[in-house]
Order: sequence, then C-alpha cells, then structure tokens
Amino acid sequence: MKKPLAIILLSAAALVATGCSHPQPVVYGPPPPAIQIHDQGIHDGFEAARSDVAAGRPPSFEAHPRYRNPPVPRGAFHDYREGFRQGYEQFLHHGPPPGV
Repeated sequence: MKKPLAIILLSAAALVATGCSHPQPVVYGPPPPAIQIHDQGIHDGFEAARSDVAAGRPPSFEAHPRYRNPPVPRGAFHDYREGFRQGYEQFLHHGPPPGV
C-alpha cells in the first residue's frame, strides 16, 4: 500500500513541477509616451543652447546633431524636435533658471 501511494505522490509532484515550466513570453514596456519624449527634447535643446552660448557659437538649433538625428524612435521625431526647439529658444529668450 505504501509503494503505490509513494508512486502516485511523486508522479503528481513531477506533473505539477513540469506543468508550471511553460516558457514565459518576454514583454517589453510600451514606447515612451510623447510627453516624455517632448520633455527630453526640451531638456536637450536647453542644454544645447547653453553650450552654444558658453562657446560663443551663433545660435542655431537646426545645427545640432540631436536635432537632425533625434535619439528616439522614428515615429517620435516630431515631438522630440518640437521640444528641442522650445528648449533652445527658452534658454535664448529667458536664460538659465535662477540658481543654475
């Protein structure tokens, strides 16, 4: 009686263990929302303008590599470039924020 019970319990444990080992799909997060991409563009444009002013270069946001070739997925180029332009112009017209 003990031998069949032991075989049944071991078999059940083996079935449960192998039944739970299905391959799990890899789920990547969704692409960043447009607002995050736009905000990153604002930050990068602001820093680009700061760099241009510090180096004495003429202001031109179109001349920057990150504006010409944004570091975001192709579908988000417009949002990033619009943010970059806004950040660049914000620095030029208002200067750095106080305490920076």
